[in-house]
Amino acid sequence: MTVRSLICAALLASAPLAQASTPHPITLKLLDEGVLVVGTLKLARADELLGVWSSAGRARLMRCEPRCKVVQSLPVPGTLALGPDARARVVLGGTFKVGQRVGLVLRLKNSQILSVQATVTR
Repeated sequence: MTVRSLICAALLASAPLAQASTPHPITLKLLDEGVLVVGTLKLARADELLGVWSSAGRARLMRCEPRCKVVQSLPVPGTLALGPDARARVVLGGTFKVGQRVGLVLRLKNSQILSVQATVTR
């Protein structure tokens, strides 16, 4: 196991899973040097997204109002839209291939985590 895999496993073991749903599947849009998380995250109550990890490492959380800047957290007022036209964006650096399945671990402020699977698309 790699160090990143061990960190993801430790995060999963350290906190209860959050109650969340994804009305549309989460996908990863292929970029030149990484992927952009695309989809909608719906939580039972308002929370805050503190971080996203995958086997490729930690993702950058960005708020785009009107320009994008990296932030430490993103508010989730119940529903959070992520994507190229959304105000909130999550980007993972690394090398990915179309069709690849990637596990994502999302850490929320209320000490819960959410684990989702995403597929890389163009």
